[in-house]
Amino acid sequence: MASFAQSPRLERRRAQRVLIRIPVTLYATAWDGNPIQTTAEATAVNRYGALIRCTLAPGLGSTVELLNHLSQQVEEFRIIHVTEERVDGAFEVGVEILSPFRNFWGIHFPDTPPA
Repeated sequence: MASFAQSPRLERRRAQRVLIRIPVTLYATAWDGNPIQTTAEATAVNRYGALIRCTLAPGLGSTVELLNHLSQQVEEFRIIHVTEERVDGAFEVGVEILSPFRNFWGIHFPDTPPA
């Protein structure tokens, strides 16, 4: 019997990711309260969130807004993951949408089967 440490890591996502490139603008608030924004790119999306590649590293748990350049829609997201800065100066930021029942990405996601 394999130990837990030797078992493959199971990914527990609420929905399947779609690998795609969608240009977005990320709007956040700096530590001093000033608004900041940066052009970014969603590289993987699902009904509940996305992986965003950008030059900002917002704090975990903070709220940001994303503007989807394809649909011109804006929605609020919570930061749930931030990677270390890469050699090219970019971060990968995991975000969770606060209104998951809206079609922010413009993609039809199949219903998730019950667990």
